[in-house]
Amino acid sequence: MKLEHPQVLWLAAVVIPALVGFLFWSWRAKQKLILQFVHARLAPSLTVGVSAAREKVRLALLVAAVAAILCALARPQWGFAWEEAKQRGLDIMVAIDTSRSMLARDVLPNRLEKSKLAVIDLMRLAKSDRLGLVVFAGSAFLQAPLTLDEQAFQQAVDAVSVGIVPVGGTSLSSAIRTSLEAYEKGNDNHKVLVLFTDGEDFDADTDTKAATAEAAEAGMLIFTIGVGTPEGELLRVDDGQGNTSFIKDEEGDAVKSHLNQTLLQQIATTANGFYLPLQGADPMATLYARGLAPLPKNEETTRLTRVYRERYHWFLGFAVICLVIEALLPDSARPRSRRARSGAPSLQKVAAALALFLLPLSGSGSPSSAYREYQSGDFKSAFDEYNRLAQQQTNDYRLRYDAGTAAYKAKELETAQKQFNEALNTPEIISNPQNQQKAYYNLGNTLYHMGEPLSEPDKKKELWQQAIENYGRAVRLNTNDIDARNNLAYVKQKLEELKQQQQQQQQNKDQKDQQQNQQQQQQQKQQNKDQKDQKQQQQQQQQQQGQKSEQQKKDEEKARQEQAKKDQEKKEQQAQASQAEQKDKPDENAEQTAAAQLRMSPEEARQLLEAMRDDAKVLLFAPTNQPIHSQRGKFKDW
Repeated sequence: MKLEHPQVLWLAAVVIPALVGFLFWSWRAKQKLILQFVHARLAPSLTVGVSAAREKVRLALLVAAVAAILCALARPQWGFAWEEAKQRGLDIMVAIDTSRSMLARDVLPNRLEKSKLAVIDLMRLAKSDRLGLVVFAGSAFLQAPLTLDEQAFQQAVDAVSVGIVPVGGTSLSSAIRTSLEAYEKGNDNHKVLVLFTDGEDFDADTDTKAATAEAAEAGMLIFTIGVGTPEGELLRVDDGQGNTSFIKDEEGDAVKSHLNQTLLQQIATTANGFYLPLQGADPMATLYARGLAPLPKNEETTRLTRVYRERYHWFLGFAVICLVIEALLPDSARPRSRRARSGAPSLQKVAAALALFLLPLSGSGSPSSAYREYQSGDFKSAFDEYNRLAQQQTNDYRLRYDAGTAAYKAKELETAQKQFNEALNTPEIISNPQNQQKAYYNLGNTLYHMGEPLSEPDKKKELWQQAIENYGRAVRLNTNDIDARNNLAYVKQKLEELKQQQQQQQQNKDQKDQQQNQQQQQQQKQQNKDQKDQKQQQQQQQQQQGQKSEQQKKDEEKARQEQAKKDQEKKEQQAQASQAEQKDKPDENAEQTAAAQLRMSPEEARQLLEAMRDDAKVLLFAPTNQPIHSQRGKFKDW
């Protein structure tokens, strides 16, 4: 429960006692005036028709009416509904330098703490804007994405410290590029970067200017906030035990950090922003008024917000009832015999006024005829009657709810789903969370039974998932509803079983496919083996034929050699005979025989050439790997 205007209760604490005191004083003053004109002994007989008790009741009704009106003005609210809020605002990325140069104390308490305080001031000014946070040193990362949650953003800012980025140094180019990548693609809203730094960037002449040009080309506006002083300060660090030491460079000299205003002005000018030193009473107010507020703002859909339900009309209605009764209540108390006759009109007036006041409430209930049909079990007729009345009174969610319940009982599940959805889409159902919870519960039952007989697993899963979502909403609206919690657990179990069944079926299918593939592979292997065996048989046959032909050739060669040998022997015999006849002639046949023995046959020449070709070898050359040379540069970590 909450009060929109709680200060009205302080007014009621003063007004109600003052009113009671005034009414009591006026009643006493009235009694004194009567006694001035009438003797005290004669006053009761002259005022026999006036009832003091009724006067006190009327005064009490008047006080109660004023108290109820004051309570209504305080606007009491209890119960809430989640609604989607839409705001118009900017998208602002904030980048904070966390290098060790931000420990300089030329601004108090130091540069980093001063920047964090300024960021919190900017958050308070940009109430309708989304803020994001980037921290950077030698590199950068997104500490908090764009959000409207002020508490989450402030927690992210409080967690910023020197050393949160493990890479030392200062790289403004990394901060700019990381901030540019943090924006959603396709977002037409203005891109704004507010850069808190001392400007000591060691790649300013190269990468930082290139990154600034890329940001300007992408439409990002950069506002640079200079933290520190141009005179600078020696960098000190504490060891946690109260001892202070200076940060030194490679030569052993103490490092003094200065504010680089020239670089920050160049970055802001290139990216269509401006430079602002972190000095003065309220620099963030100047930044927002001059740089951010004039920018056009786009409408952005935000998170769900709580919208509390107004309950002031109950108190206002009570006040009206009190005033009506106070106006119609007579002052005189008549005798019993006459009151039955003369008091009837007054009672009739009170009854008529109450009937007129309660008429809208009585007319908003369920129609009796449809309800009787529902109770008797004629759900189809009850649904027709509820549906007809709902079409006449389109804003009455109760008729849609009753129509959906009757359709559910009549097993017309699709019609019941439609009626429950229309009831939940009616704005008036927000004022009655109990009926809203029942509608979600019945819609969950309807969706579960719709999916139960389906044979298609995907459609069944979709309907059961919707049923789980509606059961969850019902449980959130009423955590004590045991039926909703049990149904939620049951449908989750059924959905899990369905998923496991699908997985099992898929595994069986995969196994079947795998078996088929294995069978096909085995068949293919068998075919390949048969083909290989057949080929080997053919090769063996060819080899046998080749061996057979080779044997034939050898036999023929052997036969030729034997024939040649016989011929040779015959020639030798003839030669011996001729020698015997011609002893004095030179031996010409012997020379011819020697030349014939030295001459090679074609087969012997072919075998000699093949033996020489087998002795040939191939010489391969492998390339040598060249060494890779790397270069290292100097690095500053402050």
